[in-house]
Amino acid sequence: MSSSSRQVPKRARGGAAAGAFSAAALLAGCASAIPAPMNAPSAPPPSTTPPAQPAASDLPSLTRIVSDDAARRSGTDPARVRVLEARAVTWSDGSLGCPEPDRMYTQALVPGYRIRVEAGGQEFDYHAGARGTWRLCPADRARPPLPNGGRV
Repeated sequence: MSSSSRQVPKRARGGAAAGAFSAAALLAGCASAIPAPMNAPSAPPPSTTPPAQPAASDLPSLTRIVSDDAARRSGTDPARVRVLEARAVTWSDGSLGCPEPDRMYTQALVPGYRIRVEAGGQEFDYHAGARGTWRLCPADRARPPLPNGGRV
């Protein structure tokens, strides 16, 4: 038997074909992971959900926003909403002083605001982060901010 007429056992032939197929599949799968050239324009992904609430990062703007929310909730004219407290605070964690049951929060000091208003005979306690996120906090879940703004 000459070297050119040597036969490869069937098992070896199947393994070589399977190996070639696996390599081709692997390369095809990797092709989609290759990043586009750095100079190629890329559009930002579209936002699928609009913000749930208007955001503001300064105390006067936040006070207006939450006062309007309290007026809407109480059915009161926004001009009749009375601000009881509006101040910068430090919250003890990412719950902004209003933890929800069975949720976990970042364990770090969070700068923010506490705004309490009266509308239609009801008191509303709003807790906010410095980046403008805010929430109405029910009295049974409300936790006070850190004393002295979290300063030692």
